[in-house]
Amino acid sequence: MNNPHILRAFDKELNNLTHQILTMGEMVQDAIATSIKSLVERNSNLARQVIENDHLVNELEVKIDGICLSLIALRQPAGGDLRFIATGLKVNVDLERIGDLAVNISERALDLNKEPQLKPYIDIPRMEQGVRWMIRNALDAYINKNNTIAKEVIEHDEEIDQLNHQIARELLTYMMEDPKKISAAMKIMMVSKHLERAADHAVNVAEQAIFMMSGNVVRHQKIT
Repeated sequence: MNNPHILRAFDKELNNLTHQILTMGEMVQDAIATSIKSLVERNSNLARQVIENDHLVNELEVKIDGICLSLIALRQPAGGDLRFIATGLKVNVDLERIGDLAVNISERALDLNKEPQLKPYIDIPRMEQGVRWMIRNALDAYINKNNTIAKEVIEHDEEIDQLNHQIARELLTYMMEDPKKISAAMKIMMVSKHLERAADHAVNVAEQAIFMMSGNVVRHQKIT
């Protein structure tokens, strides 16, 4: 691709890919935030909004896949450009799955909002804020090729895991004290688990960013 016109067109297409992936990231972050807001504020309309808008995330996933595959087939990129595009295919999948998890949370919120509130939601919003931080910074690491931020995202996952375990322990106490609270407690536990899984997908994005930059596979390894 030594032709200046082709190079400019390729750069424009790469910029478009970057824009679409960042748009997807913003959409799923908003979906996660709205799903938890629907639970905390007991606003079922917000939960329905997340569920109804999921098709937009799915459509954008298909669009991003098409852009990546077209770039590979028609431009035949090499080196860093090829790694960026190939990684984009995987990042796209993780972002779409985060969107699915926001839908799952919204479905649990619809159920929980019909029942008396079991307990104040304190750690769940903390998890949600942490998860959105991880998604935002994982994408930053991928787009800006920042190894330090990618490692910070991976390290932050431990905090999300601890909050998930803490919530589970507290809910088990509620269930043992009163069997009538088991149903609501299990649904809240599922919300916590969905947030924990969303954090795992953010870690996947960060790990892919590290692989793109260095060629090092860091999955299932301790980051140093």
